[in-house]
Amino acid sequence: MKRNMIAFVGLGNVGDMYANTKHNAGFWVIDEMARRQKLSFMPGLGDYIYAKYRKREVLLVKPTTGMNRSGNAVMGLVDQWGLDNADIHIIVDDVDLPLGTIRIRPKGGDGCHKGLENIIYQLQSNQFPRFRLGIGTKENMRPSEKYVLKPFRSDDNPAAEIMVKHCADAIDNLIVKGLNNTMNQFNS
Repeated sequence: MKRNMIAFVGLGNVGDMYANTKHNAGFWVIDEMARRQKLSFMPGLGDYIYAKYRKREVLLVKPTTGMNRSGNAVMGLVDQWGLDNADIHIIVDDVDLPLGTIRIRPKGGDGCHKGLENIIYQLQSNQFPRFRLGIGTKENMRPSEKYVLKPFRSDDNPAAEIMVKHCADAIDNLIVKGLNNTMNQFNS
């Protein structure tokens, strides 16, 4: 039985030591969406936690696998909810985009992002929508593995917070008006 369920999967790393790092921008957006809807997270049947909208077939998902194995969580999501790739919207940080930028695409490569790379590997496809959140600042961003695992500097926090809220607005828009309208309205 095919459902009309869609999922928004924010990528990040679990645990207090990672909570405020740039690599958790996907988690921040999912948390903002859950806050807006007054939803609580519960364990999924796979390596993820999720919250389900009350009046719509929408899932908010945070993998518990660690960033580099995010595809395992996405496969668990596919198994539990019978989702097609087009129903899975990945929200991910992007060190190559300037802080505050949001880039929404219906498909694409991994952009050297290990979480996206693992999702593409597990799904055997890059045909799923993604929201890329720009986390690039004036700091030295290489090696990116070190940069993404640090918090933003205090003077960059306001721009990061605005970006998270703007991405949540884009998700709200997508749920009602679809992907093409959202790309036209929110791509920066």
